[in-house]
Amino acid sequence: MSQFNPYLNFPGNTEEAFNFYKSVFGGEFQAVMRFGEMEGCGEIAEAEKSKIAHIALPVGEGNILMGTDSLESFGQKLTFGNNFYVCVSPDSREEADRLFGSLSDGGKAEMPMTDMSWGYFGCFADKFGAQWMIVFDPNGGGSK
Repeated sequence: MSQFNPYLNFPGNTEEAFNFYKSVFGGEFQAVMRFGEMEGCGEIAEAEKSKIAHIALPVGEGNILMGTDSLESFGQKLTFGNNFYVCVSPDSREEADRLFGSLSDGGKAEMPMTDMSWGYFGCFADKFGAQWMIVFDPNGGGSK
């Protein structure tokens, strides 16, 4: 069965926001990756290397609040209303492809399903404007 988690985008203050959420919900970060540590990001400004590429905070039983800094240098224009995704973590690569194909039909792909160093990933807006991420972790780590 797929796992569903919210994925929030911020205009450069993800770390501040997630430290706040951590102070409210407790727990420890499951993952913190900065753009300067990511493979395949290409040329990135020195000031953006310390920005958050991915952060994950487990909240309650089986839920993970995740987020990133949206970088305009990557063509990511953040406006109110497009600052979150529903992240679905299916149990197989085949299910990831099926979900991506079905949910994105009539919508707009932002990134097709692609093998990344941390899993199999794609994102898009569906035909209703809802934003989705599909993440399959072949190592069974759940949402990345």
